[in-house]
Amino acid sequence: MAQDESTTDDDAVLGEGASQDGTPTGVPESGRHAGTPEGSTQAGTPESGAPSDASASGTPSDASAGDTPASSHLPPAPQELDDLQVLKALAQPRRQQMLQHLTLHGPATSATLARALGLNTGATSYHLRELARYGFVEETPGPGHGRERWWRMIPGDRRFPPRSRQSAETRLVMDELNHHAYAADLELFARLQQETDADDAGEWADAFPYSRGTMRLTVAELREFFEEYIALLNRYKRPEADTPPGARTVLTRFLAFPPPVTDEAADNRKGPQTP
Repeated sequence: MAQDESTTDDDAVLGEGASQDGTPTGVPESGRHAGTPEGSTQAGTPESGAPSDASASGTPSDASAGDTPASSHLPPAPQELDDLQVLKALAQPRRQQMLQHLTLHGPATSATLARALGLNTGATSYHLRELARYGFVEETPGPGHGRERWWRMIPGDRRFPPRSRQSAETRLVMDELNHHAYAADLELFARLQQETDADDAGEWADAFPYSRGTMRLTVAELREFFEEYIALLNRYKRPEADTPPGARTVLTRFLAFPPPVTDEAADNRKGPQTP
């Protein structure tokens, strides 16, 4: 896609070794974390969740407790994001903020995004074109008139390559991307807690299910567990047209990892030592 417009935004390009200094501002992204497109996940060993579908591999966009979601829609085929340039384009913090806004609030114009994020329309137009270039957003019909261009997130099961297959440079980009993604999620979670403290929060004041557990698994079993989790998310996904009244976007995040190996644990693995 031709880049017919430049921008002076200081975060326009995430170059090699560049740091992301823009943590997501104000507008939360729906179910996407500012760091990975909703529905993105790390292939091989499960990672976080990123674009709008079980993206991280699968984040259900609108499911309501107590209803049986439509299951006739086939889940998207996984797509591995193994191109460093694509990852750099995705990791750009301004684009993460824009993806977050599109996920939470639906299609928008560059002017809408500029107002919401405190940017100029030249910057948002440039970032939207770059996101479209790499398949993360696309133009969509909107309610506007004239030459207004509306953009939406493209759903997908996008996954990152396993860490063992990431180059040193790719790991730097992924670590930076995840750092901002998790920070954005925690900020969003804290804001929602404040929102549900209000007297008029209703039943959504109790919408904070969470779980912390421990299992003893092989790497193969962990991968199987992860795929079952993604399948569960896909079961509860449905198009907006099938979403019942009262349903809200629910953000899901999955994180599973073995604890760091200490010297003592390493010795225990080796078994008793012969004097």
